[in-house]
Amino acid sequence: MAIPQTNWAGNVRFGAARMRRPGTIDQLRQLVAESTRTRVLAAGHSFSRIADTSGDQLSLDDLPQTVQLDQERQVVTVSAAIRYGDLAVRLHQAGYALANLASLPHISVAGACATGTHGSGDGNGSLATAVSALEMVTADGELITLSRDGDADAFPGTVVALGALGVLTRLTLDIEPAYPVRQWVYENLPWRRLHAHFAEIFASAYSVSVFTDWGSPRTCRVWVKQRAGAGYGGPPPPRWLDARLAAIPLHPVPQMAAGSTTQQLGVPGPWHERLPHFRAEHTPSVGAELQSEYLVPRELAVPALAALDPIADQIAAVLAISEIRTVAADDLWLSPCYQRDSAGLHFTWRHDTDAVLPVLAAVEERLAPFAARPHWGKLFVMRPGPLYPRLADFVHLMARYDPDGVFGNEFTGTCLGEGS
Repeated sequence: MAIPQTNWAGNVRFGAARMRRPGTIDQLRQLVAESTRTRVLAAGHSFSRIADTSGDQLSLDDLPQTVQLDQERQVVTVSAAIRYGDLAVRLHQAGYALANLASLPHISVAGACATGTHGSGDGNGSLATAVSALEMVTADGELITLSRDGDADAFPGTVVALGALGVLTRLTLDIEPAYPVRQWVYENLPWRRLHAHFAEIFASAYSVSVFTDWGSPRTCRVWVKQRAGAGYGGPPPPRWLDARLAAIPLHPVPQMAAGSTTQQLGVPGPWHERLPHFRAEHTPSVGAELQSEYLVPRELAVPALAALDPIADQIAAVLAISEIRTVAADDLWLSPCYQRDSAGLHFTWRHDTDAVLPVLAAVEERLAPFAARPHWGKLFVMRPGPLYPRLADFVHLMARYDPDGVFGNEFTGTCLGEGS
């Protein structure tokens, strides 16, 4: 089977010896048991080397795609490789929804949860917080199931696990009745207003994103997503904190056309057609790009942004757009939001790795006093392991489920200090 040459962005060239595509769970179990080194390639939307391996690369796309709804328990059990866009449509047709979605629906459920991927909203946890049970194949080919209720001691270490414990085959997610969402955008929010009213801005709706290009004069666009009927009825004010309500649909990147973005202008619509920024049928974001994100304690977001001001020109020189979001704390050991309400400082860079890496180093130096944790699936140059209080406990899980380091690679070895 041909080996994919690169990830979606093209910045990672894979070094796998073979690509394996099992068609059944039994075939997957056998392939894993026979392998000395293997990693799963999900949707390929990670910008880090998290999916790379010198051994066998696994694709789960040929496994049966299943969606099993349990209305009594308010959960859905899905095959790991299913994309959020496909799952959301099927859930909505059945009258159900997920609590939140990421900016783009093109990513796989397993890959997103394993890397701590998130949407936005003060009260919304990362996508992984919806996982109440999971099924995975361990290094010896055993198929095991772990759950939030039945395995309380270990389960928080198995959800955001970077693919280092086993191959996820199914996940059970919390769901709720489907709900409508309205979305609108404010333009030209002054940077000083963001600093002075940060908490107010992000508490103003169910999901809020702030975009800026770090240029001068620095202003922002504010994406506001509100659950219809949630106490925020009526039209939004035409001006808010000196920002102006947009009269036409906009793209997060000012110079790009809005055709790929989800419906704006306050028109109510299904949750899965408003919570992401981008439509499932279009190329998301910029296209040719690199991405980084750092999550800081939410109460330190404003000083963290201020700490980047002295290098704003360096950032702007290689940037397409920057997004600021908030995420609720969780108890998942390797989650960037572990035990702290967080603000995510996201950077969509131009596709120029050589130019971006020195800027990343400068950003990380500036954010180090704020214990900034990088998104596992995006570009970073730091070693984040010491920022995680439960790292030693996670290493014990690796020894239990993968004693020979079958699922290890250079990325996990560098980040966690094990399994390289």
